[in-house]
Amino acid sequence: MKLIWLGHGSWRLESGDQVILIDPWITSPMMPEDRVDEAIDGATHILITHGHFDHTADIVTVSEKTGAPVSGMYELASYLHGKGAKEGHAFNKGGTIEIGEVRVTMVPASHSGGMPGDDRAVYVGSETGFIIESEGHTIYFSADTTIMADMGWIGEYHKPDIGILCAGGYYTMDMKAAAWAAKKYFDFKTVIPSHYRTFPALAQDAKELAAGLPGVNVIEPQVLEAIEI
Repeated sequence: MKLIWLGHGSWRLESGDQVILIDPWITSPMMPEDRVDEAIDGATHILITHGHFDHTADIVTVSEKTGAPVSGMYELASYLHGKGAKEGHAFNKGGTIEIGEVRVTMVPASHSGGMPGDDRAVYVGSETGFIIESEGHTIYFSADTTIMADMGWIGEYHKPDIGILCAGGYYTMDMKAAAWAAKKYFDFKTVIPSHYRTFPALAQDAKELAAGLPGVNVIEPQVLEAIEI
């Protein structure tokens, strides 16, 4: 399995015959324009966590270009399908879908989830994270969140060994908080920070995360460099 950071909170997961894009914001400041095609090449599915522009702005374009269906929270997925994204699963928290041999379960997050409308933000369903099971590993993809008590049952019930955790601060929990949550609620073998470095307001490195998680393999991702698990 390969985990590939596309910058900000966007990821590409390659497992077996599946190439799953999560929140692919391909026009982000972190994505080199000349590598966009590489980032989305061969996509078989798109997962979306919530409605903010830095997660949804390019969804319809990427879906139309790749033919990949879009799955996520019922209201959000339905809204995007109506805008031209290829129809995938419009499901909800606690629900599980199968994408080839990959199992994806929607779990809670604590954030917000509006999309830009004509004159005001449009509510498109609550924010979510995902548990992703593939090739003997279980990944907790926190998406945008702060520390929340739900992490307790997520860790105990799903037992993820890999955490992809938002940790940039300002809009989400920061590196210190992500390390605290990882120690309190989970037994991760590997932790990868996400949703950072994009803007000056966000953390620019993961030193504090690594310092807070002795004995855990904390991997700082680089854009479009595969992390093999």
